[in-house]
Amino acid sequence: MDKLIIEGGQRLAGEVAISGAKNAALPILCAALLSAEPLELANVPDLNDIGTMLKLLEQMGVKVARDGHRVTLDAGGLNNPVAPYEMVKTMRASILVLGPLTARCGEARVSLPGGCAIGARPVDQHIKGLQAMGAEVTVEHGYVHAKVAKLKGARLFTDMVTVTGTENLMMAACLADGVTVIENAAREPEVVDLAQCLTAMGARISGAGTDVIRIEGVAKLHGASHRIMPDRIETGTFLCAAAATGGEIRLTGTSTGYLDSVVDKLMDSGCDISGEKTRTSESILIRAPERLKAVSIRTAPYPAFPTDMQAQFMAINCVAEGSAVMRETIFENRFMHAVELIRLGADIKIDGNTAFVTGVHKLEGATVMATDLRASASLIIAGLVAEGETHVERIYHLDRGYEHIESKLTALGAKIKRAKA
Repeated sequence: MDKLIIEGGQRLAGEVAISGAKNAALPILCAALLSAEPLELANVPDLNDIGTMLKLLEQMGVKVARDGHRVTLDAGGLNNPVAPYEMVKTMRASILVLGPLTARCGEARVSLPGGCAIGARPVDQHIKGLQAMGAEVTVEHGYVHAKVAKLKGARLFTDMVTVTGTENLMMAACLADGVTVIENAAREPEVVDLAQCLTAMGARISGAGTDVIRIEGVAKLHGASHRIMPDRIETGTFLCAAAATGGEIRLTGTSTGYLDSVVDKLMDSGCDISGEKTRTSESILIRAPERLKAVSIRTAPYPAFPTDMQAQFMAINCVAEGSAVMRETIFENRFMHAVELIRLGADIKIDGNTAFVTGVHKLEGATVMATDLRASASLIIAGLVAEGETHVERIYHLDRGYEHIESKLTALGAKIKRAKA
């Protein structure tokens, strides 16, 4: 098992390219199941979760061709609408095959998924939506089994805002008879990116990016080409790394438009952030002060502050001037990184879903353990500013969501290397 060894104290400077968004790519890969014609995708990140999803699609009969960040999927020979436990146990996004398989094949058997241990992410909203569209859905022996002759358009109201639930039901509705309206829909940019891909395939979708999405079902979808949006969480993570180290970096291939709440908080902390746009590209420039000011946050669904950036902000608050209150409202187990940050010398107190962080003048290197994907990123940021050497163990979480992060940080001047634990 690999670990990262970080020698702290280096100010980040330079330029780094942001990869395609994992959370946009995964549902868009599943969208290929809706058509018998090829779907060509660009800017697909090289991540473990992407590799797992491609293997899952292949065992269903999808032909997969991969060339760097380009992937072509041909589901013309789709013949096995099953997602087995052994293939999906590490990845919660596997549930995203449920909707498109049910819509196209009339049947799907999908194992209840795994992933990071950050809290319950129930699939009941997915099931309730498919049932409202006429599917018979049962959960038995750890599998969700959906069956239907033909899905029917329906008015769907989710009890909670769910990104994967919105995406699953939106994909299913594309091939349903009639009109489907999803109310209380997730508004995340990744939902919009999926809608844009589906529209390119011939779907009729309006309202993506709002809390009411309308889908008029069509008889079939055709092939298309689509470029995956930039990863806004990777963007935010590098902005936090620059902020913590007092650095100045340019992030290319990304935009501040996906990150208003994160950019606002970083500017409150004392950073100077500007977006740059040419005819062919976009980038973000951040200049950080010598020491940040602590900023309080409260996570909530988009467009509010993202839960996937909470851990990174906890890391920068650990070395900022003053105190911050951090409230996590999305997942109940998402402060596990706090214990590891305390090992580095952070002053953090936890009370339920609230963390109280008081900045210290310095952190000291130690051995810490990553408990989930974004916790991994927070420990790296802390290690970049800690005195001495920090060892971050169990980084297999990291490889699920960050493409070659140590190489990118090295290019910015960090002293970081991968080693066997």
